[in-house]
Amino acid sequence: MDGKSNMRERMAATFPDFIDFTQKRLFGEIWNREGLSPRDRSLITVAMICASYQPAALDHHLQYAVQNGVTKSELKEVKMHVAFYAGWPSAVSAMQHALDFLEDREQEEK
Repeated sequence: MDGKSNMRERMAATFPDFIDFTQKRLFGEIWNREGLSPRDRSLITVAMICASYQPAALDHHLQYAVQNGVTKSELKEVKMHVAFYAGWPSAVSAMQHALDFLEDREQEEK
C-alpha cells in the first residue's frame, strides 16, 4: 500500500468526524454547487493550493483536476500565473512538487 493511501486510512481511523464532514460538506455540497463547473473549481483549487503551498493536498487535487478535464498544459499555466500573484517561491515549490505528477502522467499516456 502506498504512503498516501495509508495516510488517508490513518486519518479516517483517527479523525472519522473530520473525514465525514469533509466528504459531505466540501466534496458533496461545495463542489456540487451551481455556478462553477468542477473543471473551474479544480483550476481555482490548484491555484490556491499552489499559492499557499500545501503539498499534502496538491497531489490529490492535481489528479482530481485531470479527472475534471484540466489539461497538463493548463496545470503548467496555473503555476506560471500563481508565480506573479502569490510569489515566485510559492510557484517554484509547487512546480517542483508537481513535476513527478506531470512526468507520471506523461508515462501513462505513452
